[in-house]
Amino acid sequence: MTLDRQDGIAVVGFAAIVGLSLVAEPAPLSAALGGFLLSIAVWRLYDGKPWEALAWLAWVGAAVAPVLATGRIAFAVLFLGPLLVGVGLLFASRLELLPAIWNADREAVDER
Repeated sequence: MTLDRQDGIAVVGFAAIVGLSLVAEPAPLSAALGGFLLSIAVWRLYDGKPWEALAWLAWVGAAVAPVLATGRIAFAVLFLGPLLVGVGLLFASRLELLPAIWNADREAVDER
């Protein structure tokens, strides 16, 4: 389970967004974080890692939770649910516990 270039970009981006959280309002900050996570999801999908892309998409849902949630229980469900799903998908993908669906599709096309 090694880190690659996108992981480094994610760490730097998260540090920048945490720095912005000291001066920004929650709504624009959630939008910035959601957009950043969405771009990483697209990079992962383009790189041929669909499970990791789904993990990053789940985290987009967690990023917008502070804006959408009105109560403590709603926030907990909207934030922790996608966060846990994303962590599970990311680690399962990195530990190769999930099927390689991207390669399976390419092999089916190559056989034709």
